[in-house]
Amino acid sequence: MNEVLIIDKPAGLTSHDVVNRVRRILQERSVGHLGTLDPLATGVLPLVVGNLTRLAQFYTSSEKTYEGTIRFGFATDTYDAEGEPTTSVQALAVSLDQLRQLASRFQGMIEQTPPPFSAKKIQGVPAYKLARKHAAVTLKPVQVEIKEFEIIRVDPHLGPDAPVRAAEQSSAGLVASFRARVASGTYMRSIAHDMGQLIGCGAHLASLRRTAVGEFELADARTLEELAAAVKTSETEDMFIHPRKLLPQFPCVTANEETAARIRTGRPVNLPELSQARMVKVFAGQRELIAIATRVAGTLFHAKIVLAAESRRVTA
Repeated sequence: MNEVLIIDKPAGLTSHDVVNRVRRILQERSVGHLGTLDPLATGVLPLVVGNLTRLAQFYTSSEKTYEGTIRFGFATDTYDAEGEPTTSVQALAVSLDQLRQLASRFQGMIEQTPPPFSAKKIQGVPAYKLARKHAAVTLKPVQVEIKEFEIIRVDPHLGPDAPVRAAEQSSAGLVASFRARVASGTYMRSIAHDMGQLIGCGAHLASLRRTAVGEFELADARTLEELAAAVKTSETEDMFIHPRKLLPQFPCVTANEETAARIRTGRPVNLPELSQARMVKVFAGQRELIAIATRVAGTLFHAKIVLAAESRRVTA
């Protein structure tokens, strides 16, 4: 099974939890994800199955889009609603326009310090492991790009279905709903925390939903329950992304049998119709993605990765 599947991740599960569940549902050991989501977060979690796990290298810098809420009034140790408060609760009065002006300071290329409870490594050890042991966690600021960040509205308190722990400490504060489009490596938790520091009242990420990763959107997503039901009825084709929709920045070419055979065995091929392309997706038929090829010179291409080897023919 060589497929790409988009799961609508529920709150409370890690990305690895979702991968493990999909492995059991599909009875397939080779499953990976394209970009971690925190347990608190929901939404688009792209999974690669079988040989298509090798496509992960092309998604390391994928743009991501989010919707969520930030609670102002106190900070937490995890920078989100699952953590413990690190500041006293403060009531505040701030307008939508004021928050929008503040949000404008977080657009473009900025320096951002990752949260202490994150997968960033300190001398080879993930920061969250040190933080859980109450060890000192000092992470260096990194440059990230926030392409869009808009505060949509402000509410005086959290909605009834907001998945929070720390927020139960008090009903004080206010919640700002936002939309954001960011480059890979950006932490929305850090944005919430930093906004709270600038206002002087503390803040944390109350909820987060990822609505897109690269070319994948919520419209492509399926729940774990939908996937399990489809497997039971052997109606799984609609669960998976059509391979020709993958990596839209690369043009497609459908290889004839001779060209496909050369590609599958790692030999260079001539693709005269793609002389201007740097990398191409090579298909055998409509759905079988067999390779990602790189232009060597002129119209000569060589497989960067081979995704489908030629099946063995058994003769009597």
